[in-house]
Amino acid sequence: MATVAYPWLASAVTRNPILIASVAAAQRLPWLIFTLPAGVITDRVDRRKAMVSMDVLRGVLTLLVAFAVLGEQDALPGPDQVESVTGTRTGLFLLILGATLLLGMAEVLRDNANQTIMPNIVQPHQLEKANGRIWSIESVMQMFAGPPLGSVLLLVGFSLPFFVDAGTFFVAAAMVFLIPGSFRAKRDETRPKQSFREELGEGVRWLMGHSLLRPMAIILGLLNAAAMIHGATFVLFAQDVMEIGPFLFGIIGFGGAIGALVGGNIASGISRRLGSGTALAVAVGAMAIIPLLIGLIAWWPVVMVLFAIESLFVILWNVITVSLRQTIIPEELLGRVNSVYRFFAWGMIPFGAAAGGVIVYVVERLADRDLALRSTWFAAAALHAGIFVFVRAKLTTERIEAARAAAPTS
Repeated sequence: MATVAYPWLASAVTRNPILIASVAAAQRLPWLIFTLPAGVITDRVDRRKAMVSMDVLRGVLTLLVAFAVLGEQDALPGPDQVESVTGTRTGLFLLILGATLLLGMAEVLRDNANQTIMPNIVQPHQLEKANGRIWSIESVMQMFAGPPLGSVLLLVGFSLPFFVDAGTFFVAAAMVFLIPGSFRAKRDETRPKQSFREELGEGVRWLMGHSLLRPMAIILGLLNAAAMIHGATFVLFAQDVMEIGPFLFGIIGFGGAIGALVGGNIASGISRRLGSGTALAVAVGAMAIIPLLIGLIAWWPVVMVLFAIESLFVILWNVITVSLRQTIIPEELLGRVNSVYRFFAWGMIPFGAAAGGVIVYVVERLADRDLALRSTWFAAAALHAGIFVFVRAKLTTERIEAARAAAPTS
């Protein structure tokens, strides 16, 4: 729901592409500034309890946004009338910006705990299958169920999807709380106790010294930045180029959900058949072609199909790389190394979002708004093409299998 509600709300508060892109940047900025501390915290606390606490916090923050929007609801345009907005409602915009920043910080700790808890639940040889199922379910809820529901709720009232979204966080917290067991990382009791900074440095050194995970983290960072170049202003692309309203904006997410569902169930099989390195290269190659096609065609049924194909390959990348990290990183370092990895991988997203807003702003002044919004897709396609060359050289099947073979057995 939030994937529809927040960008649509932002577009009802301002039509400035840089300001709208800044909301997306604020949501991802915590991956740059909070990821490393979150890794140390994850290795120090019970990871299940951390997930529960962050879900409760996100529920409370979303409730605050819901009540704030409810108070301004009568003054906002209808969801299908946002093109008429002029100027910026500064107070509400700053609230959205602050809330997304805090929600992003909670997401960082929650997601890091979520990924590091998995090896305590399933066996190493089951990680790809288990991660595939999790990614499938998450994507179906985020793209198939959430966006259409969010769109319908938006048409009833701008505040309604935020109230419902807050409720889902509280439900998630309760479900995770019911998982039995203790999920605190095993520590070597014979080692002297380290300071926060020393523990963080240990995680940084481990990743930077790993010849496979280091370039993989950088590659993922570039991929995420490329995706956010067009993702940050996608709501404007949908409104002004594809000329669709909030309902169809949610519906096109169906394509992504279907692709993710299929990808989650076949990713481990593709990895075995093609080899992990080849599968990753195919995924990145597809990610280079799809933005180019979307920018050229910009017709929502085609975009929905392309989203399905893209999501399949995104899930393929995630299943292979997340399972690999869970397999080869020592358990006592998993939270910290995972956070350093995601510092590079997700920390570049705000830069991609900012670049997207600037591209639209500059091109619109040189040409027109239609070309400006399409140009973000062309820029992303070009960057993905360059990344593909790097992937073929650095992430080969031989190197991945060698890293798995060298992984600790306990």
